[in-house]
Amino acid sequence: MSSANTSAEPRAGRREWLGLGLLVLPSFLLFMMLTILFLAIPHIAADLNPSSTEMLWILDIYGFTMAGFLVTMGTLADRIGRRRLLMIGAAVFGIVSVAAAFTGDPSLMIFWRAVLGIAAATQMPSTLGLIFTMFQDAKQRGVAIGVWAAGISAGVALGPLLSGVLLEAFSWRATFLVAVPVMAIVVIGAPLLLPEHRDANAGKLDLVSVALLLATLLPFIYGVKTLAKDDSLGVALGTIVAGVAFGTWFVIRQLRSSSPLLDVRLFANRTVSGALGVFVLAAAGMGGVYLMFTQYLQLVADLSPLRAGFAILPAAVLLVGVSMFSPILARRVRPGNVIAGGLAIQVIGYLMLTQVDSTAGLPLLIAGFIVLYPAVNPAMALTTDLVVGSVPPEKAGAASGLSTTANDLGISLGIALIGSIGVATYRGQVDGTLPANLPAEVAAAAKDSLDGAVSAASGLSADLSTAVLEPARAAFTSGLNLGAVVAAVIAAAAAILAAVRLRHVPPTGKAAADAKAAEQTEAADAKADTTGDTTADAGQPVAETDAV
Repeated sequence: MSSANTSAEPRAGRREWLGLGLLVLPSFLLFMMLTILFLAIPHIAADLNPSSTEMLWILDIYGFTMAGFLVTMGTLADRIGRRRLLMIGAAVFGIVSVAAAFTGDPSLMIFWRAVLGIAAATQMPSTLGLIFTMFQDAKQRGVAIGVWAAGISAGVALGPLLSGVLLEAFSWRATFLVAVPVMAIVVIGAPLLLPEHRDANAGKLDLVSVALLLATLLPFIYGVKTLAKDDSLGVALGTIVAGVAFGTWFVIRQLRSSSPLLDVRLFANRTVSGALGVFVLAAAGMGGVYLMFTQYLQLVADLSPLRAGFAILPAAVLLVGVSMFSPILARRVRPGNVIAGGLAIQVIGYLMLTQVDSTAGLPLLIAGFIVLYPAVNPAMALTTDLVVGSVPPEKAGAASGLSTTANDLGISLGIALIGSIGVATYRGQVDGTLPANLPAEVAAAAKDSLDGAVSAASGLSADLSTAVLEPARAAFTSGLNLGAVVAAVIAAAAAILAAVRLRHVPPTGKAAADAKAAEQTEAADAKADTTGDTTADAGQPVAETDAV
């Protein structure tokens, strides 16, 4: 009994649970920043006048720099302290948010969003790492990770809704300033509620690997974005090839390193590689369509930011419900099948969006989004546990970092890929459909993006404005239709991958029951061995007495 008590892991108390609440705050906010600008696009376009390509960079450079530095910052957190790095990142994020809020230049906005991504990357590994430190009991830790993951899902889901409320009451600049009080709470509360943790055996930070990882991501994404330009095919293909080449170099370096920045050997585990592959694909399809969905609400259906935010609310509420139900269902049904089923439902939702038109398509658009948006959650809710639970305990931190990276990298890839497809479709279709008597600057703005068309049309007569907006909205809707087709293909591929690569993973309830039965068998065997030894020891004096 005393041995059992000694070996039991300590259970978390009130301070740890309050600390979890503090850790969920930045997790919620940092992922909300991936989507909070979706409804602010027309307002930013009117104030900053960015090109369509610059607007895509403003939207997704945050996610790419966050993904590119997550692994690096996880290593740095182990060296200097997770709580300390969390506080540094929160302070930087708050300060830079103020700078971004008052920026008047699109290029500078891209820069500030990139810095915000780096500041976000300093916080995310610390939040999950501190959860592992604070919650030693396996059951409590599972609950804590579930709450943390739910906070991330809620942040992605509710970003546009909060944006709509802020835009109705203030301006797009408030979507940045909302981060300031949250980060102030983190900086003040962290010393009071969170322990410090360092790894005495943390490896050195490999700056060459950091550079190679960035050199992999950014050229590749630049190439994807450049594909939307008719005259830049050579540049696009060249940068994509360069990104792949740097990525190959990065992998080789990690395999040869005794202390790799990213343990790529984890991908040899088929559960890890399968779950991460599914996660990236599911997030990519969702990220790109989510962006175009919110643009349609404002720029085609002409909804106010607040009404657009409330149009998203039903799907967001269902998403939260599915996030609670998915782990329960996975206790009885194989997680791979739960994920595949959700993605198959997503395909139906995407196909509904392919039938939306630019004049009376709003009801079908919202219905399709209500179908597809909650259906992505099984992939989001179950993959983190699959990844972390399939590796040895000493690699749990690295595995969880990979899961977080897959999430925001997938969303950003989707914005880049499907967003670029939408831009290319728009430009190809709108060209030649605009009135010939338009002023040159109006025609140029309308040909570049729907944002530009809406802004330019506001200064025209009613008839001429209609002549600009109708073909522009029809061209954008065609881009949405094609983007939904691409997303449907991605979701179908992810569903097949989940069904095939994760079919060996049993239901979590069965796995827990098997583990408990194994523990009971081991305990019974140990008890039997102890009883046998005691009997033998007790019998020896009797034998000696008889002999006497």
